[in-house]
Amino acid sequence: MKRKVVHTRHVLAVKDLRVSADHFAEKLGFDRDFTAPGWEFLSFGDFKVMLGECTDALWAHETGDHSWFAHALVENVDDVYKELGERGAEIISPIKSQPWGIRDFCVKTPDGHRIVFGQLVS
Repeated sequence: MKRKVVHTRHVLAVKDLRVSADHFAEKLGFDRDFTAPGWEFLSFGDFKVMLGECTDALWAHETGDHSWFAHALVENVDDVYKELGERGAEIISPIKSQPWGIRDFCVKTPDGHRIVFGQLVS
């Protein structure tokens, strides 16, 4: 049987739903897709997240390297880098070309989740 993924959405536990959802929308440029009690669904093109309020969960930054949760390939990564910088996103590693053929940078959310945005380069 050939498998085909038709949709994915990353699920993240956040301490304060309003703060985190506002950060994803205002600082990272995500669109708000849907809101339900205790949940916020957002997207950055085809990159989808579900934020669930979990006030008693560990902060993502307390999990060390487990706080890495996504590597999103985009078009025009340099433009995305500039836009997120202008929006005030917390960029924790500046844009650079990696030896594995991807130009990327990393941002951190208020809870400490780390997201890499990159683009394939030839």
